[in-house]
Amino acid sequence: MASVKPPQLAVEGDRVPGAGVTATDDAPDCAATAKLIPSCGAWWGVAPEVFGGRSPARSIAAAEERMGRRADILHVYHRGGDPFPTPEERRLARKRILLINWKPSVHHTWAEIAAGAIDGRIDRVARRIRRTLPERFFLTVHHEPENDVRARPGSGMTAEDYAAMYRHVVLRLRERGVKNAVTVMTYMGAPNWAAKPWFERLYPGDDVVDWIGLDPYADRRVNDFAGLVDKTRDDHSGWPGFYRWTQMRFPGKPIMVAEWGAFERLDEPAFKVSFFNSVRRQIKGYPQIKALVYFDSPRAPRGDTRFDATVAARRAFTELARAPYFSSTPVPDH
Repeated sequence: MASVKPPQLAVEGDRVPGAGVTATDDAPDCAATAKLIPSCGAWWGVAPEVFGGRSPARSIAAAEERMGRRADILHVYHRGGDPFPTPEERRLARKRILLINWKPSVHHTWAEIAAGAIDGRIDRVARRIRRTLPERFFLTVHHEPENDVRARPGSGMTAEDYAAMYRHVVLRLRERGVKNAVTVMTYMGAPNWAAKPWFERLYPGDDVVDWIGLDPYADRRVNDFAGLVDKTRDDHSGWPGFYRWTQMRFPGKPIMVAEWGAFERLDEPAFKVSFFNSVRRQIKGYPQIKALVYFDSPRAPRGDTRFDATVAARRAFTELARAPYFSSTPVPDH
């Protein structure tokens, strides 16, 4: 897909009160806002060695050595009653921003959660966060809901049920004293789901969503970064692409690419190199994107997304990771 540079729109929070700094990668005194929006450039993050079997500390240490820099964001996953943050995650959060991805229940429907079925669990999470995690962190609640929707009324898993569940979880956490969670509504970012009649009804509301997230992957339909964040399909001609849709629908919200990855192509051994190079060339054309969080896994559901499967890919990824655009705003001091 050809690279198309979209119009540049301001993002809510680009100007830091009192700092006199706007969102350019060469501005002085770059800092993060209260909602963790970097005033210059974008955060660089990783979900390290997913499905690799190692602890978060060992995985992030190895990933940072492999990519030649410390991550700004560390993406971790929890389900159901998992106690979080773990002691290990709390230690890692001292020099990084945690992105905690929580699916509150694997047994209850969204409607049941919204009606209070797991309020005790939510309250325990709130107490643990208040007691152990003073740092600001990102929180996404049941990411990628699209393929879990059951549109039949009464299923408990409609788009409206999802929105109610998300609202209930976030508001209850806030009521129980969690003030440092920066919330992310994370979509799959795929055109086929965006074409569903219920898609717009997933959104839980501006008051409980701080960032918009998407989880796109470079499959056979994607050849560069522009194609990744603005995927279109001939059979869904009305979809403008996720980035363009977000610009129109949420012009004041920062975008996080909360998972992204390039799959190995055995017939195109140089694909990852060209793809990573395209990110470096094109990222400044998407100023509403304020964070990239790579999904690094040898066993992702649809393939190998390791950024260093080859020496050449690692070299290209390291060059991308070290680009000034991704290091112009320091992680907030804790």
